Order: sequence, then structure tokens, then C-alpha cells
Amino acid sequence: MAVKVLIPTPLRQFTGKQSSIECNAATVAEALGSLTGTFSELRKHLFTEDGKIRSFVNVYLNDEDIRFLDKENTRTKDGDTISIVPSIAGGSRRAGK
Repeated sequence: MAVKVLIPTPLRQFTGKQSSIECNAATVAEALGSLTGTFSELRKHLFTEDGKIRSFVNVYLNDEDIRFLDKENTRTKDGDTISIVPSIAGGSRRAGK
């Protein structure tokens, strides 16, 4: 199955500035494995040492959060889009608040 994986801007430095890649994958795990197999530096930003998707990385299949589907084992079909969305936290307090 040909799927597209969208790369968020902060992680494009690890993919040669590519905004997306296409790969053949039957599951989300296979697509992410293909991505990190091609761009090995990306692996540590997406996965923990034991191979789990990091808690601050959200993955969507066609706008559906895979945590509410079958997680990494979610099946893909031809033409699907996988989005990687790192959580953003932080901010600052304004003076006087």
C-alpha cells in the first residue's frame, strides 16, 4: 500500500528538509519503520529506546489519532496519509502576572 507520511517542520532537518515521504506499508508501524530506516537520526526523536512511540509524539492516520484506533498496528490502505505531530508545550509568564 502506498502511503504518504507528513513530516512536521521541526523534524525536517532529519529528512533532508523533505516535508513528506511516500512508502509502501500495510500498517502505521511499517510506515514509521520505513521512515526511520531511511532517516536513522529521526528514530530517537520518534521512539523510546524500547521502540515505543514517544509520549509527546502524536500520530494520525487520515486525521484519526492512532491511539484511538489500533495504535501502531493500525492498518493502512493505498492513498492514506500519516501525520506526525509533536506536542508543543511551554510558554512564558508575562511580567506582573
